[in-house]
Amino acid sequence: MNRKTLALPAIAGLLAPLLVACGGSDESGAIVVGTTDQFLATAEAPAPLDPAFAYDTGAWNILRQTVQTLMHVPRGGGEPVPEAAESCRFSDRLSESYRCKLREGLTFADGTPVTAADVKFSVERVLAIKSDNGTAALLANIDTVETNGEREIVFHLKTPDATFPYKLSTPVAGILSKDKYGSKELRAGFEVDGSGPYTMKTELQGEKIVKAVFTKNPKYKGDITLRNDKVELRSFADADAMGKALENRDIDMMTRSMSLDQVKDLTEKPKEGIDLTEVPGLEIRYLAFNTADPSVKDKAVRQAMAAVVDRGALINTVYGTTAQPLYSLIPSSVTGHSTAFFDSYGEPSTKKAAGILSKAGIKKPVKVTLHYTTDHYGSGTQKEFEALRDQLNATGLFDATVQGSEWSTFRPAQKRGDYAVYGLGWFPDFPDPDNYVAPFLDADNFLNTPYVNESVRDQLIPQSRRSADRNAASSVFGQIQKIVAKDVPVLPLWQGKQYVAARDDLTGVEWALNTSSDLLLWELGRGTA
Repeated sequence: MNRKTLALPAIAGLLAPLLVACGGSDESGAIVVGTTDQFLATAEAPAPLDPAFAYDTGAWNILRQTVQTLMHVPRGGGEPVPEAAESCRFSDRLSESYRCKLREGLTFADGTPVTAADVKFSVERVLAIKSDNGTAALLANIDTVETNGEREIVFHLKTPDATFPYKLSTPVAGILSKDKYGSKELRAGFEVDGSGPYTMKTELQGEKIVKAVFTKNPKYKGDITLRNDKVELRSFADADAMGKALENRDIDMMTRSMSLDQVKDLTEKPKEGIDLTEVPGLEIRYLAFNTADPSVKDKAVRQAMAAVVDRGALINTVYGTTAQPLYSLIPSSVTGHSTAFFDSYGEPSTKKAAGILSKAGIKKPVKVTLHYTTDHYGSGTQKEFEALRDQLNATGLFDATVQGSEWSTFRPAQKRGDYAVYGLGWFPDFPDPDNYVAPFLDADNFLNTPYVNESVRDQLIPQSRRSADRNAASSVFGQIQKIVAKDVPVLPLWQGKQYVAARDDLTGVEWALNTSSDLLLWELGRGTA
């Protein structure tokens, strides 16, 4: 992929140095939701909210409120259903042609009609820009897009793909107006124009959003039912600051990411007027490797790390009951899960790791630096990486150090290949095993990794997508996970639970965060359910 960059002076006009209201807004009566997600525009990422670039949970949680998609995953999960579309279906037996018809009278928030041409433009724009952030990979199987009149769209796929309806439910497939977005360049800044359930106005402090106010879009037509007229999303520096705001009634709900201490405190010592809710989650955490870097190029080094990492001890030290060990890329509650890493390496063993290194002729101790992001995955990340460092060094086989950096620095450096070993989390784009495999192993993947396994990329992933019955694809995903455990381009560590805390007069809290960590702000209301 080609990296697109923009010199900082070119975006200076977009980034006000003081707190600025973009259009102003009356927040009286708004439901206020806190998050630790940070929304930044930088020289490396000047267009954080452009659907052709955005590929992190925080940005998607803004886009889901404002930009409409043809399909969406309904409340409670399950297969996608039409949203901007009136109907969608595969029109052939091979799952290679997907036909959608738009709802009648659909318009953007400014009143401009939404047409099939806008859908075609939006999808082809993502593929033409092909951002280095990995977003285009979700739509890369599209061969051509055909329109038939104002309302009908047909997607012709290169290969069969039963997961395609899920991909059309993600913000990367958001419907945009060609009058507001360029066909071959990203839209810098924080403005978003769509036909979604809300319109948005933001307040900025320097180069970041500190507040996004979502107001009910009176022109919205779709499958979503709004239970409020206005929601304010407020960004906090850390979980502690967010928690204090909830206790002080400055916010009504705090969501991703609460700290372990907060969850433990609210569980053991409930606070008056505040309810803690556990919601199903499919988040995973893992180490990834730049397999072209000399320090980890030999897979024996990566295998030795896999043989000594003690997931149970790591979780007990840092995350407690909010996480559980993970031994494959696919979490335990998703079809196709296996314990491939445990099957290959068993319990943590210094002896086994030493044997792997000795057989490969690797000089010990192996020097490695574990890189992590300080502000993207919650307050426990630093402690987690220090614990991993200590585990590796305790074996005498590694000389490990840790280095943290802010997400705005970390992610571009990771994509460039600056880090040999680094930690990331993954919140699925959609709840299917394909989305725990393809983003790491397919062409143009999220990691921008040099690792390639042609059997996985060219045979097994396409084979898995042919099965409309996803259970039938389990054996294929089992083969993929065995290959991952052998080559160790990534090292799964743990899967997490999700919690939200809210004032007890707020309704819909249990539906406001789904398994993919998508904020569904329209579910929130006040009073009795």
